[in-house]
Amino acid sequence: MFGSREPEWRPKLVLASASPRRLALLQQIGLEPDALLPADVDETPLKLEKPRDLARRLARMKAERALLAARKDEALKGAYLISADTVVSVGRRILPKAEIVDEAASCMRLLSGRQHRVHTSVCVVTPKDAFRERVVETRVRFKRLSQDEIDSYLASGEWRGKAGAYAIQGLAGAFVINLVGSYPAVVGLPLAETTALLEGEGYPVRLSWINAA
Repeated sequence: MFGSREPEWRPKLVLASASPRRLALLQQIGLEPDALLPADVDETPLKLEKPRDLARRLARMKAERALLAARKDEALKGAYLISADTVVSVGRRILPKAEIVDEAASCMRLLSGRQHRVHTSVCVVTPKDAFRERVVETRVRFKRLSQDEIDSYLASGEWRGKAGAYAIQGLAGAFVINLVGSYPAVVGLPLAETTALLEGEGYPVRLSWINAA
């Protein structure tokens, strides 16, 4: 369990992810999940599926999988649950979560000097199993990358497992020349929208702020 700093009367909170970035973003706004329940789902896009729809579908699937596990755990009775998924696209072309260097190289060449879109869907499940969802779209532009820049970045290995082969908070932040939308959504979790969904369903997000040093 992760909630040792929170008041015991705070509702339980589950993050359906093993992503250290999403955990750090929740902690940034004073939320410490009581459990991490990552859900392994098939992330292959459906035929003709739009990037926005893929992000929404995957976040929902992760929430549904994690919910099954959470509701079997007596310690998580009455918990709220958060899941999210991020999809990077150029036009309607969905970029992979790169696992091999050729995929990462292809992504970097495609993103070089161009604007792309990052679609992050967040799904909140209430203690009564109601689903609340929001998709946030952010436009990001990379500078034109030299071959040396691409080669150096690929050599870092930081691209592995990242949507679009990059993490904006990492080395590839040096490539970004413009961003319109939500920076935390590009990292992995749109904080304003997540807060609004939780508070709209009765979760006291700001309770932990009172005693923040």
